[in-house]
Amino acid sequence: MSGHSTIERQPSQPVAKSPVHVPDLPRAPRRRPVDRLGTWLGNGAVQALLIVVALIWITPLAGLFLSSMRSEQDNAAEGWWTALTDPGQLSLDNYTALFENSGITQSFWNTVLISVPTTALVVAIAALAGYAFAWLEFPGRNAIFLVVVGLLVVPVQIGLLPVAKLFGAVGLFGTIPGVILFHVAYGLPFAIFLLRNYFAEIPREMLEAARMDGGGEWRIFSRLILPLGRPALASLAIFQFLWVWNDMLVALLFADSESQPLTVALQSEMRQFGSNIGVLAPGAFLSLVVPLVVFFAFQRHFVQGVMAGSVK
Repeated sequence: MSGHSTIERQPSQPVAKSPVHVPDLPRAPRRRPVDRLGTWLGNGAVQALLIVVALIWITPLAGLFLSSMRSEQDNAAEGWWTALTDPGQLSLDNYTALFENSGITQSFWNTVLISVPTTALVVAIAALAGYAFAWLEFPGRNAIFLVVVGLLVVPVQIGLLPVAKLFGAVGLFGTIPGVILFHVAYGLPFAIFLLRNYFAEIPREMLEAARMDGGGEWRIFSRLILPLGRPALASLAIFQFLWVWNDMLVALLFADSESQPLTVALQSEMRQFGSNIGVLAPGAFLSLVVPLVVFFAFQRHFVQGVMAGSVK
């Protein structure tokens, strides 16, 4: 046996091979519906089609505007399009006579006094009720909400006669407050349904964080819910204002000669004087231009409200 120490060879251990890491390939971002819509609208053929549709849509408005600035003799002799080649036909005499007509001006302010409070009341009450149905727990919440939804299928015509008798008994028939109350009552079911569904999409974590910070329900509603729900509130306000401003059926029944809105006054002018285009054309254009101004003033919020359901 030699003096050299023998080194025992240990059996070789298998070397563990590290898995080969394959980097993930970047995925193309998913295009939002808004982006796809913008790409589709950017197509030249689509833009040309939209321009044609817009011209067809604007033509009656242009005809009404030009007719409102022409004399009755010119309107009776030739079509409104002749004013495009003969601008001397245009004047503001019809509008001057319109604003000197005390009945028309009074009906215009009656329309404002009916439309603005009605819109404000419907939006305010529906916002409070929508928040309650979406995030507050109280007995019978679901049953009451189903009743509200069921009221959506009740036609306006069914309630005209019973409500007219009720308003006559309490002294509201033929008054502006009576017309406002009727519009508020029939506008609330859809408004509550719309805002409740919109408020329910707000993440629960945001409300819980606000409550943990000591926020009460009123503070959460005013500081969190209303700012987040601004697109839906603006859309509702536009629809409600347009509905009340252009209404004639309810006002024709519930308003008297002192409280009638512009739509009823114009209909009365048509019935009394036949084709009194010198009054009807500027009055109709005045009735049309106010909703257009309101719509374009809130169009940014309206578009946000329309697209809110398609983009998360």
